[in-house]
Formats: sequence, structure tokens, C-alpha cells
Amino acid sequence: MGDLADLADLARSVPSESTQQAVGYPSLFLLVVFGSLVLVVPTGAVVSSAAVVAIHQTAPPLSLLVVFGVASLAAFSGDVMLYWLGRRGVRSKNGSRWLERIHDHAAPERLDQAQARLDEHGVAVLVLSRLVPAGRIPVMLACLLARWPLRRFARGAVPAALAWAVTYQLIGILGGSLFPEPWEGVAAAVVLTVVISTAPALWRRLRRRTAEDARSEAAG
Repeated sequence: MGDLADLADLARSVPSESTQQAVGYPSLFLLVVFGSLVLVVPTGAVVSSAAVVAIHQTAPPLSLLVVFGVASLAAFSGDVMLYWLGRRGVRSKNGSRWLERIHDHAAPERLDQAQARLDEHGVAVLVLSRLVPAGRIPVMLACLLARWPLRRFARGAVPAALAWAVTYQLIGILGGSLFPEPWEGVAAAVVLTVVISTAPALWRRLRRRTAEDARSEAAG
């Protein structure tokens, strides 16, 4: 009887679904915005985890729709805020720490590619940049250097945020559907998003090292 009483107390201590939503949706918004600005929070993993939790609630379609709306709005808001801060740095004589932060996260070769594609395809590059791992910042910096007005950048940021939210929400749905427990789905979604985000950079590093070794052997 004591064990049953403990289980009942534990069940009562778990927050209700409405309480989880009241805390979870604002937290999702703030984490995505914060991650868009400081560039350290894995925002894709945050959205995928929220999607996993959503599909285990009593009304999954509605919960997923809310997650999509919140994530899209947060991604758009974060991108526009960071671009606005970057524009202040471009216009300023001494620049700004935000512009320096964007520079630090854009490899020179990626920036050259982004500038070339931006000249050729325009706003469409913004949409693709949100879907390519580590592609958002080089394209944003290219837009800053091209002195795009904020309104033009925002027009491309809208479909980019929508496409990004859909992509990572689908990853969460896939991870959540494979496991019966929400925490297992969250773990799978986080691992999958980390692999997706880090694999291209590791591949580029491996190719660069291989090319350097080949040049060294040829020179020797």
C-alpha cells in the first residue's frame, strides 16, 4: 500500500499538460530567439525536442501546429534582430561586437560562396541558408556587406524561418514516433540534429586535411 501511495503522489506531482504548455511554449520561443542571437544554443534540437513532446500530448496536431508557429516566429524574430544589430555595426565607424560575432562565425571560404550565390540568386539564398548547417551566418554577413535594407532581408527571412521550423519539427516527429517514451524520442531527436549540424563541418575539415596532406606529399 505504501508503494501505491508513493506512485500516486508522484503522478500528482507531474505538471498537468496545460501547465507544461504554459511553460514550454514561452521557453521554446525564448530559447530559439536567444540561440539565434548568441549562436551557441542548438536551436534545431530545441525545436525537435518540442515536437517530440507535442506528439505525446492529447491533441498532437494542435500541439504541433503551435510548436511550428512559435518556432517560426522565434526564428524570424531572432534573425531580424541579429541582422538589425549587424547593420548598426556596418554603419558604425568602429563596428560592433555583434558584427564581430557574425564575422567570427563565417569562414572566409563560406563567405565567398555566400556572396557569389547571393549575387546570382538573391533572396532565395536566405531560404536555403537556414536549411544548410552553418549556412545562416555566412549568408547573413553577405547580406550585411551588400548593405541590404532590413525590409528586404525580412522578406527572405519569413520563408526561411518557416522552412527551418518544418524541417526540425519533422526530425522531432520522426524521433518521437520511434520510441514509446517522450524522453527517448527527445534523446533520439537531439542526437539526430547534432549529427546533421556537425557532419558537414567534419567532412569539410577531413577534406581540407586530406588535401593538405596530398600537397605535402607532392612537395616532399
